[in-house]
Amino acid sequence: MPETLIKVDLSKAPEEQSAVIHNRWHPDIPMTTWVKPGAEFRVECVDWTGGQIANNNSAIDIRDVDLTKVHYLSGPIGVEGVEPGDLLVVDILDLGTLAESEWGFTGLFAKENGGGFLTDHYPDARKACWDFHGIYTTSRHIPKVRFAGIMHPGLIGCLPSADLLAQWNKREADLVATNPERVPPLAALPYAPTAVMGGMKGAAAAAAAKEGARTVPPREHGGNCDIKNLSRGSKVYFPVYVKGGGLSMGDIHFSQGDGEITFCGAIEMAGYIDIHVDVIKGGMAKYGVTNPIFQPSPMEPRYSNYLIFEGISVDEAGKQYYLDAHVAYRRACLNAIEYMKKFGYTGEQAYAILGTAPVEGHISGIVDIPNACATLWLPTDIFEFDMKPNSDGPIVDVGGSGVDLARVA
Repeated sequence: MPETLIKVDLSKAPEEQSAVIHNRWHPDIPMTTWVKPGAEFRVECVDWTGGQIANNNSAIDIRDVDLTKVHYLSGPIGVEGVEPGDLLVVDILDLGTLAESEWGFTGLFAKENGGGFLTDHYPDARKACWDFHGIYTTSRHIPKVRFAGIMHPGLIGCLPSADLLAQWNKREADLVATNPERVPPLAALPYAPTAVMGGMKGAAAAAAAKEGARTVPPREHGGNCDIKNLSRGSKVYFPVYVKGGGLSMGDIHFSQGDGEITFCGAIEMAGYIDIHVDVIKGGMAKYGVTNPIFQPSPMEPRYSNYLIFEGISVDEAGKQYYLDAHVAYRRACLNAIEYMKKFGYTGEQAYAILGTAPVEGHISGIVDIPNACATLWLPTDIFEFDMKPNSDGPIVDVGGSGVDLARVA
């Protein structure tokens, strides 16, 4: 087993473990440790909320979660000899659960606190808890569904330079200024009161907290990309912006559908990641890299039977958009949800299935004006009944009468 470089204590708040945990991006956060190119090591991670969500049948914690605190990341880790302009090569060797936390959760976040891809349709907080059975998972909140997970870090990346951080903050502040009262907001801007700045202390930490970038979106350095195929056996080439790279990671998912559409749409968990690191000197210029590139894992759940739902650039009110893939994918998701509701699932259960199961999302057409065509591929083998259309019609109420996601009340 690789040496554990970063160990976390799930019985303690992340703020009590700031020597190895941070929740903002800033170039001055000190490295927790240094390794040499070629090193293999293990990193333990808390779940992305830092333990704010409980394994119970109430969604009060989802409604009230403090999103200014997330994501909690383990790191940063420095790699000797790595300089700005290099590519940090990261092999994900393995991922797994921690023995004291072998369960996960999915949240439909309230519109006023995070929201999600379909928040106008599903504005209220809901929660599903999942049990792990080796590589498989089931939920007491979503009956007759069982699938193999594809564990991956939802968030992994390197520290930004001061110049890159300034670019992020300016462009995101400019975006928010276009509609500052929007709910949910257009971006998550720096927020000092809940910032955890790793090993930084005193006045330096207080100053950095005011400009430290939130971890919510993906950016040039990687970050919260939520790529479900970034699993064991995959390789990532990260652009480097500071000396040593400053690799951090967290937000581990047991499984996720493309898009993670409920925002907290994956099956979130605490866990560990085994990593191998190396470097390509001058790799950013050699290969024209501005965002990370990766090779997917050779070990993934393989489903051969799908129902494919199509969406086009026409919204729910019938308004025509021009080649809008966002609208098209939303419509594909809504079409899949309406289909699953015919089998007895609630809309919230169907929404959660699309966020957690190994659903494939594709932009199938982006040139045929005025409609982009997005497709959602729903693997039918994850259901314990036949989901395909037939002349007899759907089997009703296989979702389990009276069973639904956890609610606030």
